[in-house]
Amino acid sequence: MKKLVILISGTGSNLQAIIHACRSGLLAAEISAVVSNKASAGGLDYARQAGIPALSLDPSAFADRQQFDRQMMAEIDNFHPDLVVLAGYMRILSPEFVARYAGRMINVHPSLLPAYPGLHTHRQVLENGDSEHGSSVHFVTEELDGGPVILQSRIPVSGDETEQQLQARVKAEEHTLYPRVIRWFLEGRLALRDNQAWLDNTPLPPGGYCPEHAYR
Repeated sequence: MKKLVILISGTGSNLQAIIHACRSGLLAAEISAVVSNKASAGGLDYARQAGIPALSLDPSAFADRQQFDRQMMAEIDNFHPDLVVLAGYMRILSPEFVARYAGRMINVHPSLLPAYPGLHTHRQVLENGDSEHGSSVHFVTEELDGGPVILQSRIPVSGDETEQQLQARVKAEEHTLYPRVIRWFLEGRLALRDNQAWLDNTPLPPGGYCPEHAYR
């Protein structure tokens, strides 16, 4: 069975969705460990309750980002993952870290990349009056939120909703979106080649695979 290591910084709602996907049989995978840069991350408690090894590393205990990332890599490598899954991991990764897991590390970002990389995406969408919003799963590269997009989910934006309401709707989309991409990878259908995402031996367009760009 294929192995996942999941990195988190917060409550771990996507982690919960992935755990459910594994236990329901949607994903033929084992979550070998959950690792966080914050001991207080709520997702660690959820992982422990699910019987999954959960550990944290304190960045302040290390001299610099490189030393922290090297220890993170050592911890991850102990579990021999087939895929490293970033699920709300809120630290910028060093080039060495990215290179270690190139082609087998993915991230979910709450915007329709390349629009709105970084933080506060929901707020920016509302402030700019955008008519649609969504989430993107992408391969991780050295460019922040700039790796090749694999799959996006789009939702219409209502002009009278709050940032929190919009965030909740995007999160709900992610809980379906992310396990789907993980399944593609575990089935050998998804790959990173020459900085482009390929699905079923076909290069994906810049916006990833999004059939008919239909609203869900």
